[in-house]
Amino acid sequence: MFAAAFVAGGINSIAGGGTLVTFPVLLWLGLDPKVANATSTVALWPGFFGGVFGFRREISDSREHLLWLGITSLIGGAVGAALLILTPSQTFASLVPFLILFATLLFTLQEQVSRRLRLHERTTSPTGARRWVGPIIVQLFASIYGGYFGAGNSILILATLGLFGLTDIHRANGIKNFLGICINSVAVLAFALSSLVYWPDALLMMVGAIAGGYYGASAARRLGRTFVRRTVVLIGLVIGVIMLWRIS
Repeated sequence: MFAAAFVAGGINSIAGGGTLVTFPVLLWLGLDPKVANATSTVALWPGFFGGVFGFRREISDSREHLLWLGITSLIGGAVGAALLILTPSQTFASLVPFLILFATLLFTLQEQVSRRLRLHERTTSPTGARRWVGPIIVQLFASIYGGYFGAGNSILILATLGLFGLTDIHRANGIKNFLGICINSVAVLAFALSSLVYWPDALLMMVGAIAGGYYGASAARRLGRTFVRRTVVLIGLVIGVIMLWRIS
């Protein structure tokens, strides 16, 4: 568990997608799928704070984005967490393979989303009220998905921010981490109150994720972003197909 969380922390620090490592490990160790999802969310949650701190300069002039998209993320995260709590474990277990494969697909599209954000480097971020409607709706659905099953949610958030034509990918990543805090904070609270978190595992993995985010990033950079991304995609595809075969 510690090793998986360490690896996930390093992956999240450079690419995102760490849930595709921690969630299957918790399933393999015998946790109920809903408990595994909630425990993984809690374990990786502190990493978002480090991301916000790291990009604090880039997001210093993003108060409107942080405020309105942050409120949207809190609402969507609460809805998603409530949906997970209300979903029967057997139903969620049957959805897991499709959620993993969907998250893997989103993860493979991350580079395309990032390149699209870079295409807007010379544009001005829109500030008109009417231009907020579309991104807020997209972010609401992204937040609901994030509160329900977080894997791949970073790509959905980046897609939302791309609608604003942000001038800097680092600024987009900083805002993304802040919105991740909003989504997962309300989800963590809801999961804890609903007794869905297996705390011995969560606390151990939390330490591993923090350490991985701090130390693992340098190792991941030495291996290369492409290698890390391909490894995560391979893990997601293999686990998704295996779980799909098991329920068929």
